[in-house]
Amino acid sequence: MARPDKEAAVAELTEDFRTANATYLTEYRGLTVTSMKQLRRSLGADTKYAVVKNTLTKIAAKGAGVEISDDLLAGPSALAFVKGDPIDAARHLKNFQKENPLLVIKGGIYEGKLVTTAEIMKLADLESREVLLAKLAGAMKGSLAKAARVFDALRIKMEAGAPAMSEPSNKSAVSEVPAQAVTPDAVLETPVAEATPEETPEVVAEVAVVTEAVADDAVAEVPAQDANTTETPAE
Repeated sequence: MARPDKEAAVAELTEDFRTANATYLTEYRGLTVTSMKQLRRSLGADTKYAVVKNTLTKIAAKGAGVEISDDLLAGPSALAFVKGDPIDAARHLKNFQKENPLLVIKGGIYEGKLVTTAEIMKLADLESREVLLAKLAGAMKGSLAKAARVFDALRIKMEAGAPAMSEPSNKSAVSEVPAQAVTPDAVLETPVAEATPEETPEVVAEVAVVTEAVADDAVAEVPAQDANTTETPAE
């Protein structure tokens, strides 16, 4: 390659390294042109799969601040610069490799760190971002529906108890009536009810006892006459 072409290729690769969410290094030895086209199509528009020269790739990676070991750049190399979801790209590479064993996944760069082939396979087994978001949305929808049912139940319960709360109780009404003061005059003016034949003997006996006590008090209050006082002779 002429020097200007090399500089342009390095600049393009450097930009790809900087803007990619992940980069997977593969060896395509033995794959046909048709197979390569199928692989590019399966990776989708968000992933750029390009055959590269190892020397220029190493220069470009260093310029982007990425360190790639020499063993990853051995043999004919092709890089998958993932601009979309790295998990989806890893899954597509794994699925393609099952049908095309000649494709070798050598390693890659994920979140700025070097990852091994085994780690890329683990990424491929994870659920994609879209699936996780769909599950999260479903869980949130279920939680919101459950909360709505709880609120409806509380509202119905409160509405059912509202009439009872708004009606004043008899006890409250009675307590609001002021009690009339009882004066001594009112007590004196209140006639004593006579005992009826239906009253029990115990009540009659109690009345008799009270009557005797009142009589005794009246006698005690009368002053005794002086014994020296002469009686008025009878005419």
